[in-house]
Amino acid sequence: MTVRIGVVADTHCPEFMDRLPDRVFDVLRSVDLIIHAGDVNGPGTIAALSALGPVEVVRGDHDLDSTGWPLSKEVTVEGKRIVIVHGNRNRWVEEPQTLLWPLSLGIYHPHSRLARVLRARVHQWNPTTAGLRLTQNPGWFEWSWLQLARHIRDHPQPSVGILEVSPTAMVPSVITL
Repeated sequence: MTVRIGVVADTHCPEFMDRLPDRVFDVLRSVDLIIHAGDVNGPGTIAALSALGPVEVVRGDHDLDSTGWPLSKEVTVEGKRIVIVHGNRNRWVEEPQTLLWPLSLGIYHPHSRLARVLRARVHQWNPTTAGLRLTQNPGWFEWSWLQLARHIRDHPQPSVGILEVSPTAMVPSVITL
């Protein structure tokens, strides 16, 4: 038997957008399990995903400790061990590198290696979602780089991962939204 797992991360709802795009639900409707690898941002997102089926979630650096979500979690599917972790980094490393992206108008991608490995991680970075976040009274540092991020012209498309797990194989694919 093959188990289909939907993988999302960094949805940042409601921090960067009010709710997940309808296309996310269209893609995930056919999966047996959903993994959210952190930076959920609100329990409403998990509740919406749970309407499709079981959800495993870990806490990211934009999620409050009070959510009760663990920093890492291990699940076993078809005899395969899957470890879920957001990969929280020190803000002294993260924030300066993140600032360089909008300052270069998207030419410099500080997290390009991570994005190639975890495509869903870059879901929130585009001019539309940066503009929405600006309406939510961010702090001074975030406001500054969001002003620049609104003008990025080179940004990855949001995506959802699908992992097909059978007793003999794990086959990943990325679906652009």
